[in-house]
Amino acid sequence: MRRVVAIVALLCMLVAGSGVAVAVWLSGDGSGGTGGESEGPAALAPTPAEPEPGSKKPPSKALKRFYGQDIVWAHCEGSESLECATVTVPLDYGDPRGSTVDLALVKDPAADPDARQGTLVVNPGGPGVPGTSMAAQAPLYFGDAVLDHYDVVGFDPRGVGDSSPVDCLPDDEMDAYVASDPTPDTAAERAEFLRWVDMFGAGCADLSGAVAAHVSTVEAARDMDVIRAALGETTLDYYGGSYGTKLGATYAELFAANVGRFVLDAGVDPSTDKRTDALEQAGGFETALRSFVANCVESTESCFLGETVDEGVARIQEFLAEVDEQSLPTSLDRELTSGSAYYGVAFPLYSRDAWILLSQGLQQAFDGDGSTLLRLSDLYTGRRADGGYTDNRIEALPTINCLDDPSAITPAQVPAALRDFAVASPTFGDGFAWGLLGCSGFEARAGEKPPVVRAEGAAPIVVVGTTRDPATPIEWSESLADQLESGVLVRRDGDGHGGYNAGNECVDAAVEGYLVDGTVPEDGLTC
Repeated sequence: MRRVVAIVALLCMLVAGSGVAVAVWLSGDGSGGTGGESEGPAALAPTPAEPEPGSKKPPSKALKRFYGQDIVWAHCEGSESLECATVTVPLDYGDPRGSTVDLALVKDPAADPDARQGTLVVNPGGPGVPGTSMAAQAPLYFGDAVLDHYDVVGFDPRGVGDSSPVDCLPDDEMDAYVASDPTPDTAAERAEFLRWVDMFGAGCADLSGAVAAHVSTVEAARDMDVIRAALGETTLDYYGGSYGTKLGATYAELFAANVGRFVLDAGVDPSTDKRTDALEQAGGFETALRSFVANCVESTESCFLGETVDEGVARIQEFLAEVDEQSLPTSLDRELTSGSAYYGVAFPLYSRDAWILLSQGLQQAFDGDGSTLLRLSDLYTGRRADGGYTDNRIEALPTINCLDDPSAITPAQVPAALRDFAVASPTFGDGFAWGLLGCSGFEARAGEKPPVVRAEGAAPIVVVGTTRDPATPIEWSESLADQLESGVLVRRDGDGHGGYNAGNECVDAAVEGYLVDGTVPEDGLTC
């Protein structure tokens, strides 16, 4: 529960206008890097002091210099406990003698050095969220059992955070991009939407150069094996959330023999196509919204949204339509637009503990003030009060996704898509349907296609799914566990994105029992 309590406290500070730039994703996705630069009086000793036998053996001679490197840790700037470092990887694994990328790492050392049993590499998801932040905030995400026994090491995947971040738009244009209408319903709005699609894709290529073509999930998974070797570990222990499950599953397919204790929380189904994913995710958000409204109707004598779930959902849809017609004033220097209202409503659905903030934001907005919803939208995008952004998540996410799957529909195909998405999600469907155009502006293509995931011969891989997860529907976790030869499914009955450390003792015991003791949960365990 520490994670959700701390996150809600930070959100409340932000909504209260404290001016503190908080960047924690309710999904469990940390944000805002530590600044990747390391400072300290001297380099710290590596852990373990001696690499395990065979840990540095490269998969090919051409990669020997990358697999042979040792990590030099130093105290992170401004921290007496966290340690920072970098690991060098080839920009293009097809040309390992060419350009390189330095990946930023942060380590939270094991709280009980005498009980330390290894390193847990972590990724919070996105794609596009810095993994260094998850390690920097490890006590928010992991229980004492994990923190005592593991060094928690997070890395910023290539193109993300402090690891050669991709850049697609200047900050002032990013503001306009986020504020733009995600559900255009006039000719002028459609033209503006398509203009942003083209500008964004072209901007990524122009501002990021060669990096924009080398931030695929396959390449990031190969980087993880270089990190494993640099850590001196023969196998990789790993916790991945949301997109981090796709990254972990890809690693398991490429390096099955190197899989240690893997936990994939809020699973992503790597076998489906983009349109199916979008339909199911839209449905997930609709389910979460209805759960939010149901809680209001059932737990209060007079719910401000209406007397029934249908009435409450209809009121929110009516509100979003009203903002689409006329933006709302705020106490900030910007208005609440259709784009920021869309994100401001959707984002708190990632955590049941944030529903109180969504209620506050909606009631305030119904009275004509969009300040709270705009702050929630800013939290989602990582926008700071000074107009800058804590990281490049909004730019990295589509760049990585479009390299993995560059498919896109055409404007002529949107009307048919809108009909299907309206059925899946009357509230959010239009935005997901128009989002299928997103990759049409990207020209870069990955050099290696994503593999079919089976991970034959890998150690047991625990997959955690939550029944009313808005962003990664439970069906995705079920499918991922089924695809993995050694997949073990743990179901959490609940709301919110992600199952571990979310207040369910059964899930926590299953995850920690595996990571710490190696006890494999019963496949299909329901908590």
